[in-house]
Amino acid sequence: MPVRWIWLPRQHGVAAEAQARGWLATQLELSADAVPLYRDDGRRPWLGAPLAARDINWSHSGEGLLVALGETGLRVGADLEWRRPRPRAMALARRWFTATENAWLDSMADEQAREQAFLRLWCAKEAVLKAHGRGIAFGLDRLSFSDGPHGLRLVECHPELGRPDAWSLAEIAPAPGYLGTLAWRRSES
Repeated sequence: MPVRWIWLPRQHGVAAEAQARGWLATQLELSADAVPLYRDDGRRPWLGAPLAARDINWSHSGEGLLVALGETGLRVGADLEWRRPRPRAMALARRWFTATENAWLDSMADEQAREQAFLRLWCAKEAVLKAHGRGIAFGLDRLSFSDGPHGLRLVECHPELGRPDAWSLAEIAPAPGYLGTLAWRRSES
């Protein structure tokens, strides 16, 4: 996989960015202070020179932190969700997911399976949108996924996201009680 990642338990009193910086330093063989880590106007993290061709992202939920580092030339997004009851999940799906995705969720007779599928979709959408750079503010309904033998795949999206088949996803269970997704595509030059 062209994306390296780690799940870390959150250190109380330590910002996620500081924890991410520490892991990135080991991966990039630098001191933590030497990692050229910045944020854009939308608060998306990025690496400056001489590592500007690499991309990073992270997500935290519950007591966990998921940090991702893409190979040169990739845009990467990560989302982590702690598995917990989400009583409003289906209301959120009705409001923000596509009709096809809602039909897939409705086809599941088992409530646990439906909640798991909702979480998978949420993670996939957020990971792609974080890689894109605008996050969920761009619109969860502007991209649609389908499930297949190899997991979720992007099948339709707004043109600003590029071609759906340019995106790769890895659904992960990085720690007990957590679900995550890594999304990546080649950077546009």
